[in-house]
Amino acid sequence: MTTLRLEAFFDRPAKAYGVFQDRFGRPRRLFNADVEPSFENGVLTLEENFTFDDGAKEQRIWHIEPKGDGVYQARANGVIGTARGQVEGPALRWRYIFALDIGSRVLNVQFDDFMCQQTDTILINRAIVRKWGIRIGDLTLVFIK
Repeated sequence: MTTLRLEAFFDRPAKAYGVFQDRFGRPRRLFNADVEPSFENGVLTLEENFTFDDGAKEQRIWHIEPKGDGVYQARANGVIGTARGQVEGPALRWRYIFALDIGSRVLNVQFDDFMCQQTDTILINRAIVRKWGIRIGDLTLVFIK
C-alpha cells in the first residue's frame, strides 16, 4: 500500500471532476477543474480553475506545506485560518472552515475532507460539509493526472 504524499502525486498537471450533493443525496452542482501544481521552497501550490455546469467559473489557489510525519497544513482563498491534515497510508484527512458563496450570501461551513490515492494517477476526494454541526451536503472530487 502506498503512502500518500501530495507533493509527489501533484508532480504534473491534473484534471478534476466533481459533484456537490445536498443532504438528501441529490446532485446540485457538477463541475470540473484544471489543476496546475508547482513546488517551491517546500510549499506545494495548486492552482485550481473550476468550471461549473451552469457556466460559472472559479479559481482556488492552495498553498500546502508538508510538516513531516505525514502532517500537512494549507491555506487557500475561502479557507478561514489554516487547514490541517494527517496522512495514514494512502489517505489524508483535512478539517477546515470554508467561506462558501451561496447566491448573495456567504456561509462559513465546516469541511471534513478525506482524500485517498487509488493509483499513481487517481486521487479521490470526499468531503462532508456541515453548518452548525448539521450535514448540508457532500462533495466528491476525482483527480486524474
